[in-house]
Amino acid sequence: MQKKLMLGNEAVARGLWECGVSVSSAYPGTPSTEISEFAAKYDEIYAEWAPNEKVALEVALGAAVGGARSFCAMKHVGLNVAADPLFTASYTGVNGGLVIAVADDPSMHSSQNEQDSRNYAKASKVPMIEPSDSAECKEFVKLAYEISEKFDTPVLFRLSTRVAHSQSITKLEDRIVPELKDYNTDIVKYVMMPASAIKRHPIVEQRLTDLTEYAENTPLNRAEYGDRKIGVITSGMCYNYVREAFGNDVSVLKLGMAYPMPVKLIKEFASKVEKLYVVEELDPFIEEHCRNIGVNVIGKELFPMCYEFSARQIRELISGVKGAPYDEPDEDVPMRPPVLCAGCPHRGTFYILKKLGVNVCGDIGCYTLGAVAPLQSIHSVVCMGASIGMAFGMSLARGRDYAKKTVAVLGDSTFIHSGITGLIDIVYNKGINTVMILDNSITGMTGHQDNPTTGKTLKGEPTKQVDLELLGRAVGIDRIAVVDPFDLKNTEKVIKEELAAEEPSLIIVQRPCALLKSVKFPGPIAIDQDKCKKCRMCKKLGCPAIVDKGDKLVIDKTQCVGCGLCRGVCAFGAIE
Repeated sequence: MQKKLMLGNEAVARGLWECGVSVSSAYPGTPSTEISEFAAKYDEIYAEWAPNEKVALEVALGAAVGGARSFCAMKHVGLNVAADPLFTASYTGVNGGLVIAVADDPSMHSSQNEQDSRNYAKASKVPMIEPSDSAECKEFVKLAYEISEKFDTPVLFRLSTRVAHSQSITKLEDRIVPELKDYNTDIVKYVMMPASAIKRHPIVEQRLTDLTEYAENTPLNRAEYGDRKIGVITSGMCYNYVREAFGNDVSVLKLGMAYPMPVKLIKEFASKVEKLYVVEELDPFIEEHCRNIGVNVIGKELFPMCYEFSARQIRELISGVKGAPYDEPDEDVPMRPPVLCAGCPHRGTFYILKKLGVNVCGDIGCYTLGAVAPLQSIHSVVCMGASIGMAFGMSLARGRDYAKKTVAVLGDSTFIHSGITGLIDIVYNKGINTVMILDNSITGMTGHQDNPTTGKTLKGEPTKQVDLELLGRAVGIDRIAVVDPFDLKNTEKVIKEELAAEEPSLIIVQRPCALLKSVKFPGPIAIDQDKCKKCRMCKKLGCPAIVDKGDKLVIDKTQCVGCGLCRGVCAFGAIE
């Protein structure tokens, strides 16, 4: 049997292929993105990028009801967007198996919050599976389809950043494709009007009871006995931390089925150890279940509610013994805060917005870094598409004149995801706000995924391309301007004009991402020290290639691509 070192996300995709999944739909979001990218490499799997997570789940649900095994993936905040179909899919059940991968992000490496998706499993009354490494990612996702079809339910498949992006040895097996299940119309099962839904709810409750009984004996949950003075109940990546910290010096109950959790198994394990801990990142989900069934545990009174754990941290908290101090570097390590890349098309936009002193409602994407010094020209960021609604809401709160001091900024993919309805709201309710779509020809932040505005599918096939200008006109925007952010003078002129207008306007800022292979720059440029007056205007761009060197400014040739934006702000012609 062949083995391969695989990322957790890659192993999930391999599991999808091995168990005969035929439809995959997703919206990219770190740390879940690579699942779909790896799935797309299998010709037997139809894999797509959907406009957003709600659509992705609806496509996957339709395929499952149609009789196929289907899949969708998202990051934790994406599950908020997909919650509407999820909660009702719990009532309809499935036909072919349906698995929904959700990747949580403890410590918020690339996210705006740190929510715990296990709460969605409980709230929507669907089972949740949680692997600890790549091998389990592959095997558990196959088991998830068996559970989905056996219990007629969607199954949530919870990953975390460390599981999704770490590697471990994974066995490769052959693909086994189940027959497409028959689809028969069933109004009571699939049409969730009140008369049908009221009949489905008791079925959901009975399913939870049956799944709880299943959790008692499933191989997903296992007790591993070592020294019984200390027992630990844990799951996911925390299982690896516990084992690294203590080896076999503790006994461990590993819960691969995060919801519903067993009762008898936990009570039996608790009876066999002297002192019982629950080690889990984020919410006290396992801990609360234990307390509810009368099992006393040590949990969040010892372990923090926030951020990722580590083996060292767990060892110190349980043993009470501090580890050896870390080696400290002999010299100060310079800070490397995240910045927009050299040549980034967003830099010119934010430079102008700061110069004009307008209030900027921002959004989720690379351009969120416009909030970082020295640009500091984004003043709010909440979720995908919120920039438009918040800008309109601010103008409602503070008067129409405030709309002339406020812009909403979001990317092309984000606009398709959740921005269109906000723009319609402004038009329909007679707002006068200015919206800026930063169209960099790709979904940049999550690693260059195509979207409906790029003209290519997830599999790289050419397709219809959404025309943002025509779309703006279709929803009722009459004032639409297309600008190049490297043309600072014209960009500033257009922004001023649109802010002054007594009607809603749309500015499409078009320039491809500097990291796209098709983008070519002339190469590094330099500062003429004889002409440089050290006014430091070029530093206000926040370009990482412009650096201080003693008492002068120089351009780092290893970073500079030659975009020339700095030339546009130098009044002395010193950059050439």
